[in-house]
Amino acid sequence: MAKYGYTGAKPTQSSSANTGVFGVNDVVELLNKGKYKLQIFNMEYLVVAGGAGGGVTNGGYHEGGGGGGAGGVRTSYQADSTSGGGGSVETPLVYTAGDSFTVTVGAGGSGSANGSQSVFDTVTTTGGGRGAAYPLYHASTGGSGGGGCRDRNGASGTANEGFAGGGGIYAAIGYSSGGGGAGANGVFAGAGGAGISSGIINTTNATSAAIGEVSGGSVYFGGGGGGAQGLNNGNADAGGVGGGGAGGSANGSGVSGTVNTGGAGGGEGGGGAGTVGSGGKGVVICRYPSSYSLTIGAGLVSTTFTEGDYKVTVFTNGTDTVTVG
Repeated sequence: MAKYGYTGAKPTQSSSANTGVFGVNDVVELLNKGKYKLQIFNMEYLVVAGGAGGGVTNGGYHEGGGGGGAGGVRTSYQADSTSGGGGSVETPLVYTAGDSFTVTVGAGGSGSANGSQSVFDTVTTTGGGRGAAYPLYHASTGGSGGGGCRDRNGASGTANEGFAGGGGIYAAIGYSSGGGGAGANGVFAGAGGAGISSGIINTTNATSAAIGEVSGGSVYFGGGGGGAQGLNNGNADAGGVGGGGAGGSANGSGVSGTVNTGGAGGGEGGGGAGTVGSGGKGVVICRYPSSYSLTIGAGLVSTTFTEGDYKVTVFTNGTDTVTVG
């Protein structure tokens, strides 16, 4: 048993401080135990912003509201196929014991508002853009863009975060389009755009933490809201996989996006008797070697799982500082 150059009691070693004289075998032993101060490691992340609300209906018109845009999604989990908006999977961040950083979980857009950004250290994602409402306002840009209605075009998403909402349809009054998703455009006179799947957390733990939308053995985030039905025309369309809410039927309500997916809300149905779907809150997830731990500030709500040789920490609400140990 190594004593690191001491003849008495062996000094305590940790990932934040080492004492003694070390040979090569001593260093290897400490590295394997995660107790060598100079050790650095990669931390992979999935950062999902809050989804937006759908478009409302002006009671004097027959138009349904456009679907809201999903919150932006960025991932550095190397086994994922794509980041949001069709972007490449990003490079993991590098840490050592004692490093600190900020985490913020973005809120969903209440009513017809845009979603809020999420933050993981230097990585920020953009809240989703609200759906259009005739004749009140146009769709908003965001992580993914809001869907259009009548002569209100869909809005664009943010590069490497999400896609655009579907366009307006002036010649077919009453039809509204879906909001953009992290994985696809909102559908013209139709459903919200699909989100993207990520393997940064397994389906069992995702279900336990009530995050993402589990579908077909994968976990999806960032689904766009569905376009609403007009009073006399159109369809109440589905939200995109990844927590997007469906659009409302005539005089009906849009469905809100699912919490902790970044999914967007569906538009309010034409006629004005319903309500608009709000956006779902985002989520932040990080994956790192199990020999490390995180000290998490009281302002954050989180759960940590162990998956093989890795820990996966899921942040579902709040903002505060996280320190690596």
